[in-house]
Amino acid sequence: MKEELTSCSSCLNENCFIKKHVHLEQMKKYIERKRSFVCKKAQQFIIEGAPIQGLYFIYKGKVKAVKTGINGREQIVRLTQDGDTLGFRGFGTSKRYLIGAYALEDTMLCNFSNEDMLEILHNVPEFTFDLMLFYAEELNKSENNIRKIAQMNVRERVIDTLLYIHKKFGQTNGVIELDLSRKEIADFAGTTDEQVIRVISSLKKEALIKTVGKKIGLVNIEKLKVEIIEHK
Repeated sequence: MKEELTSCSSCLNENCFIKKHVHLEQMKKYIERKRSFVCKKAQQFIIEGAPIQGLYFIYKGKVKAVKTGINGREQIVRLTQDGDTLGFRGFGTSKRYLIGAYALEDTMLCNFSNEDMLEILHNVPEFTFDLMLFYAEELNKSENNIRKIAQMNVRERVIDTLLYIHKKFGQTNGVIELDLSRKEIADFAGTTDEQVIRVISSLKKEALIKTVGKKIGLVNIEKLKVEIIEHK
């Protein structure tokens, strides 16, 4: 990974925890000590089970967070973009990362060390409060995802995944702004590549989605939402 210089003051990610608190005098020394670097597409920068090396904040780019399941298969547990936080699940508890993380495109990352993060939590109450709310929201999302996976059939899980990706990344020229393989969609939906291919083929025939190469576009979002409304 190549070291790069990023500026928190000129950062456009208003949802970033660091950006939200950059105006505080207590944050200045920590911002000066942060590391920033570019992670190339498909490159792994967090290894599941490795010792915690602080928290990562996405300055620009897209990342998938994965968890190893049965037979060593990786399941995608989170997709992230500009301003999102990574590596927080193991921070302060297990001392080891509970997920792995790969760049889905060339991605600029900011990293704050364990020592600096612990100091921030002790010395900047506004940051600590916001992080507590973030943890609560992430826990709520995790519980909802567990419930949905248990109750949804394969078609519904694939539709739910496509709607989530669309909401997270949006569409440009009629296709979702994220280049995911069918395997990656399967890993996120908790199913197999073959089942994803069948569901996508069926949704295309019903004119609910379209494909342009590997990319997918949602044609009739409202009808897709109706199919999974009872799970919301």
